[in-house]
Amino acid sequence: MNFIDRIIERFSPVKNLPEGVYHLQSTGDQSKPFRLHLRLQKGGSGILILNASTVMHLNPTAAEYAFHLIKGSDSLLAANAISARYRINKSQALEDYANFVERILTLARTNDLDPVSVLDFERVPPNSADLTAPLRLDCAVTYRLPAGSDPVNAPLKRVDRELNTAEWQMIMDKAWAQGIPHIVFTGGEATLRDDLPDLISHAENNGQVTGLLTDGFKLADSNYLDTLLKTGLDHLMIVIPTSGEPSWQAIQNVVAADIFLAVHLTVTPQNVLNAHDLMDKLHRSGVEVLSLSLSDPALQEQVARLRDYAVEINFRLVSDLPVPYSASHPLALEIAEDVEPLGAGKVWLYVEPDGDVLPAQGIADHILGNLLRDSWDKIYRP
Repeated sequence: MNFIDRIIERFSPVKNLPEGVYHLQSTGDQSKPFRLHLRLQKGGSGILILNASTVMHLNPTAAEYAFHLIKGSDSLLAANAISARYRINKSQALEDYANFVERILTLARTNDLDPVSVLDFERVPPNSADLTAPLRLDCAVTYRLPAGSDPVNAPLKRVDRELNTAEWQMIMDKAWAQGIPHIVFTGGEATLRDDLPDLISHAENNGQVTGLLTDGFKLADSNYLDTLLKTGLDHLMIVIPTSGEPSWQAIQNVVAADIFLAVHLTVTPQNVLNAHDLMDKLHRSGVEVLSLSLSDPALQEQVARLRDYAVEINFRLVSDLPVPYSASHPLALEIAEDVEPLGAGKVWLYVEPDGDVLPAQGIADHILGNLLRDSWDKIYRP
């Protein structure tokens, strides 16, 4: 390179890393396994997703730090590359990289750690950032229900067929190609599909975090639960029936297993008076994470009191996981009835059994397209 070329190179705009999706899953011998997904965007910025729960929006320099962390780069090589690209002192780049890695790994391995107050990270308000793809895809793989279930729980008349195994695998591959790191299998009752373990395994093999929303009754069979766990399923939400008892055996089995469990309770006029007792029993059973929603806006005051009671008895309340009915999603409790839940159509999408895409479950009058037939640009326009 001659003198003029060196001057041009010195003052040329920084060439950012190319767009792409990168994934790191820790080895099973670690005390606290974790999973990182990095989505590098146009312009060099990035979105880093820790364990499918904590989302961090990174500037180009931080995004490159995350890139080298996920790729397992040697610290000196990473610092040299960052120093050359952003023209900063090599020793400073090495120090900054080590500090970044330490903080990210601390966050990834620690439950309920606030990255703002503890690790001095700047947090972007939820649902405020520009995305090229959602962070989660809720896949209703069937609208079939167990015998005796209330048919209102699944809109069977909305679809004329279920996608087969290969078609759902194509949808998960398409989602992965767009950088969607999180798949949740729901329904209807997803465990009624014999190929559910195959679907979970396919997503896991892609590198996607997987969850299951279920009534839990099939999980009373410990062999079936073990089959799902061996696929690599990452988290479970058991939905308490609005009438009748849940499967306490299933809850006992899952609590004893090595998997994240949340329990969802939809409060109705029929069960509101017994909700305290049910929450007490769930707590005694070892359940630690609870999601609450309501079937009737008139119950908001009672649900607010139940939420306070849940905190009092040391439940961790979650509102960012899918729930059975989008109209009563915890994020929508304070919002007018005609407003979509925050994040619907942007942070997450909902896929019906025939491949049609909705912003969220229950928003049936707004079909965005079909994931088998339509291009991604047509379906996702945040």
